[in-house]
Amino acid sequence: MNKEYHDLLGAIESKNAVLGVVGLGYVGLPLAVEMVKQGFHVIGIDLDISKIDKLYRGESYIHDISNETLAEVIASGRFKPTADYSHIRQIDAISICVPTPLSENQDPDTSYIVTVVDEIKQYMKKGILITLESTTYPGTTEELIQHELEALGHVVGEDFFLCFSPERVDPSNTRFNTFNTPKVIGGTTEACLKLGEALYSKYVQTVVPVTSPKVAEMSKLLENTFRSVNIAFINEMAMMCDRMGIDIWEVIDAAKTKPFGFMPFYPGPGIGGHCIPLDPMYLSWKAKGFRFYSQFIELAQSTNDNMPYYVVNKTSKILNEYAKSIKKSNILILGMAYKPDIADLRESPGLEVYELFKDSGAYVSYYDPHATSFRDKVGGTVNSIAYDLESFKKYDCIVLITNHSDLNYSDIANLGVPILDTRNAFKAFSNPHIYKIGHSVQQVTLQDEPALIV
Repeated sequence: MNKEYHDLLGAIESKNAVLGVVGLGYVGLPLAVEMVKQGFHVIGIDLDISKIDKLYRGESYIHDISNETLAEVIASGRFKPTADYSHIRQIDAISICVPTPLSENQDPDTSYIVTVVDEIKQYMKKGILITLESTTYPGTTEELIQHELEALGHVVGEDFFLCFSPERVDPSNTRFNTFNTPKVIGGTTEACLKLGEALYSKYVQTVVPVTSPKVAEMSKLLENTFRSVNIAFINEMAMMCDRMGIDIWEVIDAAKTKPFGFMPFYPGPGIGGHCIPLDPMYLSWKAKGFRFYSQFIELAQSTNDNMPYYVVNKTSKILNEYAKSIKKSNILILGMAYKPDIADLRESPGLEVYELFKDSGAYVSYYDPHATSFRDKVGGTVNSIAYDLESFKKYDCIVLITNHSDLNYSDIANLGVPILDTRNAFKAFSNPHIYKIGHSVQQVTLQDEPALIV
């Protein structure tokens, strides 16, 4: 091991190393906060000036980081948020936590990583440790970082050190956080891995080393492809049970009593968030370069992508029971975030459901106590309506997309308005006007129609 290795290792062990985090979003900000809490000086880089301003004001825009925690981190004097990449000159170890979305053609968009690497090439100091955390396809770390820096004459494992450590962030999870979630890491060389392990073990309880960045990259894709395929399977079972007149939710409750060999997954209106809708497609795209075509991934993606259409079709069937058409009906969507109790709208199926209702000619509003606005497909701002039970009575149908814990399900159930429940949130209520996905629509007669429907 050379001098640069020993110097950096010593700085890490003594916590004198200056750490950097590029991308202060759902992954980067909690990581930076944990680094500071464990005694490091951290430079956080993000090009969104509004985020930088909020951070200095002690205003957190991430659900899992409270304003109080952020204020303490800022007050420590060891956290410096900035939009200036030239601060990389001061950084000994940098973590890249930028978005990796899909293009319109469902191909990987690694442009954010490329941009960061261009900045690193300009400002990096000798002996820097670079760790990519952004989810991407196997081989990205070598192709987009190692090869680019080596083309400038830098030698990996000597002049710079390189690792991949996939982020594992579950917004609003109160049990697992940055510190106690095991962290997989793979290094390009033995020296790279040893430095990566040494660093991450300072602010992550359990570090899991693997033999290469590709293994680490693939592990992340396996985790989320596993979830995508199983969610697609249960979504298909829900549609099958709907056709057969069986309640999928009761079936799942019965099956999960088996103490071995079964793991419950639940149907829903589609998949959302920063991982499951995207990560399997990264793997599928890369596999095609090896002339390998994953039927499981493509089928799962297709099944999950079609769930919003199933929700709209089921809403139409419900309205038919009340002699109404979806066209010109007033529909209220409850919840727009992709999961409960957060404001995160990334890839939320509710956005697609909203657009499909609009395309069908319905008048659509939404209420979400956390996600208060979003941009529709033409760029307009759509705002959440106020919580008002009296105004909720005017709707022809209420469609629950996100089962936030702070919704009063009893009050909403008692409105008498037909409800389509996509999350089994109204399971405690047996009212005939409450329907759910994965169970057939039971016919009602017009005289059974709730008096409150207008």
